[in-house]
Amino acid sequence: MKVRVLGCSGAIAKDCRTTSFLIDRDVLLDAGTGVGDLTLDEMRGIEHVLLTHSHLDHVAALPLMVDAIASGLARPVQVHALAGTIAALRAHVFNDVIWPDFTRIPSERAPFVQFRELHVGETLHLGGKHIEVLPAVHTVPAVGYAVTAGGGCWVFTGDTERNPAFWRRLNELDVAALVIETAFSNREKELAERSLHLSPHVLANELDRIDRNKNFPIYIMHTKPAETDLIMSEIQRFDQTQPFGHNVAHDIRWLRAGQEFEL
Repeated sequence: MKVRVLGCSGAIAKDCRTTSFLIDRDVLLDAGTGVGDLTLDEMRGIEHVLLTHSHLDHVAALPLMVDAIASGLARPVQVHALAGTIAALRAHVFNDVIWPDFTRIPSERAPFVQFRELHVGETLHLGGKHIEVLPAVHTVPAVGYAVTAGGGCWVFTGDTERNPAFWRRLNELDVAALVIETAFSNREKELAERSLHLSPHVLANELDRIDRNKNFPIYIMHTKPAETDLIMSEIQRFDQTQPFGHNVAHDIRWLRAGQEFEL
């Protein structure tokens, strides 16, 4: 299984693309602006889109992608999301005002998009991959995901703040890599708390929930471009990054668009 990072930034700027991951060739996890780097053939290969939540930085490219490949679709793109996320997309995106309602075009019997409601705790089986829906704590209904294809799993928190239920489940999994958001620096910690995102101070406390016998790389994403250097330096104060030294509690790295995970 291959996970390709299309976008992992908390906002747009030069070389900064918002959240989206391509898993193998057929599953897109979130549909931020990073999707725009895919070729038309790569977009045509996507059969399933799994959304963490409805915020624009995670769904902005979905309507544009479907529009780009609609004429060549052999079957509808399956969009998997929480009921609240689906309701938001129907009301505010695919509403014939912001964008055409592709769930009824070209016809209700054969649309370009079909929504599939998912629930926290369930596991989807898509193209040989097992994708478990994990809890998230955000300002709108939200989830994370654990993806495996027979080996250790690649885990993505989605946008979240303090999340005890997530860590309880993570400690039961065979984790190969964890991707976790840290959107704001400590100087913006009050804004992070109001918007239900992590700051380095809260991240440190959250990572303490990982069982001591577990060891896997932790990738930081969703940093605001103007604060990335500060966020990573604040993380380094409580935990070392590469190169590793003695008594390193965690292996923490910054995630970059274009990186690939082979699991």
